[in-house]
Amino acid sequence: MASTTNAAVIFGILVFLQVSCAFSRHPAEGKFELRQNVPAVMTVNGFQEGEGGGGPAACDGQYHSDDEFVVSLSSEWYAGGARCGRVIRIVDPSNYGINAKVVDECAGCDNEVGASSHIWKNFDLDTSLGQVDMKWSDL
Repeated sequence: MASTTNAAVIFGILVFLQVSCAFSRHPAEGKFELRQNVPAVMTVNGFQEGEGGGGPAACDGQYHSDDEFVVSLSSEWYAGGARCGRVIRIVDPSNYGINAKVVDECAGCDNEVGASSHIWKNFDLDTSLGQVDMKWSDL
């Protein structure tokens, strides 16, 4: 009888530890409010080394190709890195949408989604416009 009780206690401890570890692996998850159809200004952002005088992306410390669907978000939306690696959907006024991965923070920006030139091309927009109104949502 004692061995059955000990086995049950050990099993309970193992389950607790496994659940605790699962939650601690992703500490930033869930620390932001999910957003839908947020009005924003989309700007052109270079993510490759040597572009715009910026350093590597804040999320992963890496440079990214401008041929990727990647974005930076204003600090408020970046949420201290909680959106790093997450995919958002950017939608133009005609309701055409593109999914993009958050890789960087745009410190000092307000209501801004800094998008790679690849995103601009896929919206069929000329990057010389500099900025356009869009909406974005968490997926």
